[in-house]
Amino acid sequence: MELFWYAVLGAFFAAYLVLAGYDYGVGLLLTRATGAAGRRRALNAVGPFFLGNEVWLVAAAGILFGAFPMLEGELLSGLYPAVATALAGVMTVTASVQLRSRATGRPGRQRWDRLVTAGSVLAAFGWGAVLAGLLQGVPLDTDGHVAGVGHLLTPFVAATGLTLVTLVAVHGATFLALRLPVGAAPAAGRTARRLVPVAVTMVATTTVVGLLTGPVRANAHQPAAAVLLPVLLVTALVVARVALTRRRPGVAFAATATALALPVLLIAATIWPYALISTADPAASLTVADAAASPPTLRLLGWLAAPLLPALLGFQTMCWWMFRGRIDGRAPVYW
Repeated sequence: MELFWYAVLGAFFAAYLVLAGYDYGVGLLLTRATGAAGRRRALNAVGPFFLGNEVWLVAAAGILFGAFPMLEGELLSGLYPAVATALAGVMTVTASVQLRSRATGRPGRQRWDRLVTAGSVLAAFGWGAVLAGLLQGVPLDTDGHVAGVGHLLTPFVAATGLTLVTLVAVHGATFLALRLPVGAAPAAGRTARRLVPVAVTMVATTTVVGLLTGPVRANAHQPAAAVLLPVLLVTALVVARVALTRRRPGVAFAATATALALPVLLIAATIWPYALISTADPAASLTVADAAASPPTLRLLGWLAAPLLPALLGFQTMCWWMFRGRIDGRAPVYW
């Protein structure tokens, strides 16, 4: 039962990165948009999905708190600077996007736009640092105490955070190539194509840094998954670039979505059977079975989630179906 909920937790967090990833990607590129009209188009492209995408983070947090209470405490204490950075970015983006239109003049809107970009960087970098911390491990004692934050100040954490920033930027640009009007979409496609080599370079750099980092090598209990991660990431990015060159943004978007989901799924597979690895005391490491709630609790959660999961999936599907296709002049102004 705990394996099922662990898989659901990973799937929900991966879905959050994929869906909110293009929100943050658009935010990263917002200040590059040409003029006020260009920024308005970019925000309108994500408008129908913006707040709904963050529901996946709330759902993932609910599963973490309910199904893995032991993991929740140790994870937040061991990675709280990274989690706090990510959540600060999420809140900054959410508030800035909704408040920008209340500014009475162009300078005020530009300040909010810069905050959107800054928040997007923080969110993407913070979640990348969380993923890096899971693979690198935390100095967790048997009493659940983690001393200091120096374990997150490593080249591997920094490289992983920057890699996720570049992946999010590619994803956002590809989303705009899919959603913007025909006249504006090619520019977004060119931006996405230019960003792909940057993302590939960052994936390669992070892989090399990981290989040179002792804890990362030691924590790769499933080496096959660790090898697959950079290979599949580069493959997905190459597919996206080819699809963009052939003006097939739908295929490119599917490829960049895959690139954002892969780190979550394969990092979880790499450290299996552990959910959180201690670099200070191996006995303090938490396996998935150790971190999970009792079987009766997991069964109760299953009954509670049975009607909610289809509703969440149905809402997301309905939202995408209703607002499918490119925006045009008739699209409502959301922000």
